[in-house]
This record gives sequence, C-alpha cells and structure tokens, in this order.
Amino acid sequence: MVRKYWQKDTESILQIWLDGNIEAHPFISQDYWRANYEKTREGLKEAEIFVYEIDGEICGFAGMIGEYLAGIFVRHDFRRKGIGMKLLSHIKKSYPAITLHVYKKNEAAARFYLREMFELVSEQTDRNTGETEYKMSWKRCQCNNKDI
Repeated sequence: MVRKYWQKDTESILQIWLDGNIEAHPFISQDYWRANYEKTREGLKEAEIFVYEIDGEICGFAGMIGEYLAGIFVRHDFRRKGIGMKLLSHIKKSYPAITLHVYKKNEAAARFYLREMFELVSEQTDRNTGETEYKMSWKRCQCNNKDI
C-alpha cells in the first residue's frame, strides 16, 4: 500500500536510500553516498515522500520536490515485484508533470523510466560526481479532455 511518509519512517527510508544508491551506482564511490546521508535526512523535510508498505514493513519509497522526482528506492529483497511502478503510478495521479535525473550508467533505471513514458530531454554531467546523467520528463496526456 502507498501512503504518505511519517516521521517514524525516517531511519528505514534512509537505510533504503543508502543501500539502493550503493547498489545501483557501483560507478560512484560508496563514500559519496555516505557523505550525503545527513544532507538527505535534512532534505526529507522539504520533500513529499510516499512510502510503500506491506504488513507494516517499509519496502520502498519515492520523493518529490515540487514536480521533481528525487528518486524511487525499493529494498533489494522487494525489487522486481512492481513496487517501483506502483509508487510511480501513485505520483503520476498526483502530479501533471514530472522531471527527474538518472545516471546514464544506471541502465535499468533509465529503461524503467522510458517504459513508463518519460522522454529524454537532455544529457549532462553531474557536477557532484562527474558522471553523465539524463534529464527526463513526463506529462500527463489530456486526450479528448480526459486525463490518461
């Protein structure tokens, strides 16, 4: 089930964030992610966080800052079960447009967003890591005055 973030979720989602970044980005030093741990904790205060929970256990989460998707993170043992797609679907219902950045080398995530109808807008270098990243965007279609 998707729900809004509660303060008591903080430690669980930060651990999912750290583990997910280290696993998905082996091309970036683990020290980089660890150094940004507390900055991420502070950033939670400015984001709208959606949590995916099964039987009271947090399995994943997504964070929005305005219309910017800061990330979707799913615990390793719950991946490939549709949780990321459910989180994204929930967000798409709440936001008419979404932008995001994804590292070019994170091919699985880039393919996921392309499958979910995001378009590649540009390619640039992340000044913090020196890695190439894609900027992607999605807009809700309003075909025949119906939201899709």
